This record gives sequence, structure tokens and C-alpha cells, in this order.
Amino acid sequence: MLNKTPRLPGEAHLLYLDNDFDVLEPGDFVICATTGKKIPLHALTYWSIEKQEAYIDAKACAERMGPPYAEK
Repeated sequence: MLNKTPRLPGEAHLLYLDNDFDVLEPGDFVICATTGKKIPLHALTYWSIEKQEAYIDAKACAERMGPPYAEK
């Protein structure tokens, strides 16, 4: 499912794939789905293919995925 919220200036629109992503609309960064922080594309490491969203780090990813991944 693609995010339909308005994009910020410079925000990229990506299609998240296994071990890679396709740039649908160019930009410099994406927004972390958990923290709302900007993630420069060159630093993007964590994302969900199923949810089609990016995460700033492993902790943010685990929080978004919920149990059993999130810390208790």
C-alpha cells in the first residue's frame, strides 16, 4: 500500500523491495514511519515491504512491527 500523504519538499517516493528500493519520485530523504525523522536516501537501511514504509534504525523498525520484535 502506498502512502498518500502530502510529501515534503525534497522527500522521495519509493517502492520498497527485497534488499533494494525503486525511486518512483526523486528526492533527498524519506520519513521514518515510527519517529517522523528524515532519513537521507544514502543512509536508508530499514524498511517494510509489506507496509511500504521506512525506519530510521532497527529499534524504530522493531517498535513499528510490534511483538515479538518490540522490547517489553
